[in-house]
Amino acid sequence: MLQYESTPYIFNLLFDIIFKAPIYVIFLEGFLLLMVIWVLIHKQTNGSRKLTEEQKKEIIKNWKPEPLVPEVDENDPTLKTRTVEGPIGKYIFVDGHKCLNMSTFNYLGLEEYPQIKKSAIETIRKYGVGSCGPRGFYGTLDVHLELEERLAKFMDQEEAVVYSYAFSTIASAIPAYSKRNDIIFADECVNFAIQKGIDASRSKVVYFKHNNMRDLEEKLIEQHKMDVKKPQKAAKMRRFLVAEGIYLNTGEMCPLRELVQLRSKYKLRMILDESVSFGTIGKHGRGLTEFLGVDKTEVDLISASLEASVESVGGFCVGTHFIVEHQRLSGLGYCFSASQPPLLTQVVITALDIFEKEPKIFKDLNEVCEKVDKKFKELSRFLLRGHPISPIKHLYLKDDKTSSETDEILRKISDQCIKMGLAIVPCAYLPIEKFPQKPSLRVAVNRLLSNEEITKAFNILQRASYEIK
Repeated sequence: MLQYESTPYIFNLLFDIIFKAPIYVIFLEGFLLLMVIWVLIHKQTNGSRKLTEEQKKEIIKNWKPEPLVPEVDENDPTLKTRTVEGPIGKYIFVDGHKCLNMSTFNYLGLEEYPQIKKSAIETIRKYGVGSCGPRGFYGTLDVHLELEERLAKFMDQEEAVVYSYAFSTIASAIPAYSKRNDIIFADECVNFAIQKGIDASRSKVVYFKHNNMRDLEEKLIEQHKMDVKKPQKAAKMRRFLVAEGIYLNTGEMCPLRELVQLRSKYKLRMILDESVSFGTIGKHGRGLTEFLGVDKTEVDLISASLEASVESVGGFCVGTHFIVEHQRLSGLGYCFSASQPPLLTQVVITALDIFEKEPKIFKDLNEVCEKVDKKFKELSRFLLRGHPISPIKHLYLKDDKTSSETDEILRKISDQCIKMGLAIVPCAYLPIEKFPQKPSLRVAVNRLLSNEEITKAFNILQRASYEIK
C-alpha cells in the first residue's frame, strides 16, 4: 500500500530533477553518469582479458622479487659483532679477552650484589620467567603493583606507571599527551627514543640548540608572536617542553632551573627524561630535581629507564594521579606490550631497598665520576665531554678528520683497547636521527672502579690511541 502511494512522489521528484534543475546541473549529472558507465565497461574489459601460456611464462621469467632487506656492505661494522661470555659485571670477557668494563650501564655496580641475584632466583621459582600478557590483559601481577607503589613513594610523587621496555617508555609517554595540533620544544641532542616519541605525536616540533636557553627563549617569543596573530588556533594548541636530566648523547646536565623559569613564563607542560640521572645523582638518587633542589611540581612528568643504574629492564613515569593514569589507556607501550617479567620487577624492588638503606652509594659514584673526569682530561689525543659527576662521558678525537674517517679510527681504537683489557665502545647513531652526533667513544663509569683501575683504563686508552693512526 505504501509502495503504491509513494510512486507519484518519486515521479514528481524525478520530474523536478530533470526539468526544473539548472542546465549546468543537468550537464554535470550527465557527465558523471557517463563516467560511471565508462568505468564499469573498462573494468569488465580488463577483467575479461586472458593471457596465453607463453605470455604467463614470460611474465614469470622476467619477474624479480624485491629483497626483504636491502643489500649491506660486507665491511659494515654492524656485521662484526663481539661475543661476551659470563656475567656483565665490573669485568667481562669479550671475544676471549678479560676486560675492565667501561661500556655497559652498570653505574652502581648492582650486578655484584648477591641479594639482587637471590631475589631474582626466588621470584623465578614463584612466578616463572614471564607474564605472557599486557598489563590490561592478565599481565598485571602483585609485584608490578608493588613496584609502582614503591617508585611513586621513592620519587615522592602521587603515582607511577611501569613499562616493560625502556625505549618505549618515553616514546609512548610523549604521544600520549601531545597530539597533531600541539607544539613541542625539544633540545637538539635528545636521545633517539625521545625523537621517536616526538615523531609519533605528529605535533609541530621546534628544536633549540643544546642547553642554549637564549635560543630557546627566542623560539618561544617567535611562537608567541604567531599565537597573537592567530588567537583561535593558539587557544587550542598545547605547548610541551622536553629535555633530559643528563643527556645520553653528550653526558651534560640540562639547566633545569632555567628551563623551569621559561616553562612558567610561557605556560609550557614539561616532560623530563631522567634515564641517566635517576639512581646516579641527588642525595638519595632521585635525579636532577633532587640534585638541584627543584620543586617536583615544576615538572609535569618524569620518565626514567630501569636498564641503567637499576640493572633490570623497562622504564617508568611518575607524576600526579591525573597525569599518570592517562597513560594506562593512551601509552601504547604500556597497553600493547607484554608486562615486565616478574623476576626483573623484583630486581627493581630489591634495588630500591638498597637505595634506601645505602644512600652513600650515590656519593661514592659521584666521587668516582669526578676522578675519571679529571684523569681522562689528560688524554692527549682526546677531548672529554660530560659533566664531572655524570656517569656517561664522551671522548672525541682532536684530529681534524671527516666523520667516516673518525668512525673507522674509533672502531680500531676500541678493538685495540679490548685486546689490551679495556671494554669501551664507539657510539652508534642511526642515519635517520634528526641531529647526527659527532663520532665518539662512550665511557660508562662504575662506582666500584678503584684508583688503580682508572689509571689502567687511562693508560690503555692513551697507548691504543697512538697505536692507531
